[in-house]
Amino acid sequence: MKKFELSVLDLAPVKQNKTIHDTFNESLELARFAEQLNYKRFWLAEHHNMASIASSATSVLIGFIANGTEKIRVGSGGVMLPNHSSLVIAEQFGTLESLFPRRIDLGVGRAPGTDGLTAKALGRNPMIINEQFPRQIQELQRYFSVENADSLVRAIPGEGCDIPIYVLGSSTDSAWLAAEMGLPYAFAGHFAPDMMVNAFHIYRENYNPSDKFPQPYIIACVNGIAAETDEEAKKLATTLYQAFLNIIRNDRKPYSPPVNDIDDVWNPMEKAHVMRMLHYSFIGDEETIKTQLLNFQEAFQVDELMITAHIYEQEARLKSYEIFKNVVDGMFG
Repeated sequence: MKKFELSVLDLAPVKQNKTIHDTFNESLELARFAEQLNYKRFWLAEHHNMASIASSATSVLIGFIANGTEKIRVGSGGVMLPNHSSLVIAEQFGTLESLFPRRIDLGVGRAPGTDGLTAKALGRNPMIINEQFPRQIQELQRYFSVENADSLVRAIPGEGCDIPIYVLGSSTDSAWLAAEMGLPYAFAGHFAPDMMVNAFHIYRENYNPSDKFPQPYIIACVNGIAAETDEEAKKLATTLYQAFLNIIRNDRKPYSPPVNDIDDVWNPMEKAHVMRMLHYSFIGDEETIKTQLLNFQEAFQVDELMITAHIYEQEARLKSYEIFKNVVDGMFG
């Protein structure tokens, strides 16, 4: 079985009866804890117009997390590139890389990270997204290159910075693009599991080696909730279930604490929908998590597993990441 790295995806979750200031401090605490455990990287995801997620100004939050840690890589998982000017993103991440050398990642996606009305407010043009996204990645590569010094438009800071670009996807479209451009590929298995098998196959079979990435590199993002017992983990997971239920119901309220019986909250149709979206979720005690991880890696042979944990209590969230790291360290010695 292929050895894999372990990383963190944080959505800066806003919880009931907590402030956004609390949210940011808990994200920093998690990043510091993940750094102590030797997680590889800590990514933050861009979302907008959601009372449950506070990572809308992603590059600003990356700076806060990087400044409060010492060695863990920090980046975007991702920046929704068509929401922005390529030059502005190059300057922002060039600034971050200049402040925190060799620690910054730039993961980019094409989705809006929000609803249609908010996407319009962000200035997106849905008619040109499929053309715009690949072009913007090329623009970023040009702005980051030393050769762009002769251009009339330059990213300062940014020019000459070694900032790895990762293509994010939740379907097969970005798998084709990442393979064609010879870039690492991160799949959003934590909410869009249906196309993951096909996406990984397409990416590997069609990969075009590049100078920076001669081999394909796959990150799978999944939900992970670990606890001392299966029963405790299942109860903690009811916060995750409620979060996705709120998405289905178009209710963007802050995250809810766990409940004793989730069946009192949803109906059978809602349950089926949520459980399909959460197909790649690892929930249980240490032994259960180990079995789930072994089965997953035997099937997919990923290079990196990125865990996101919708857990209400901060202490339980930290404990969950500790259990995952202990399991993986034990699997590979």
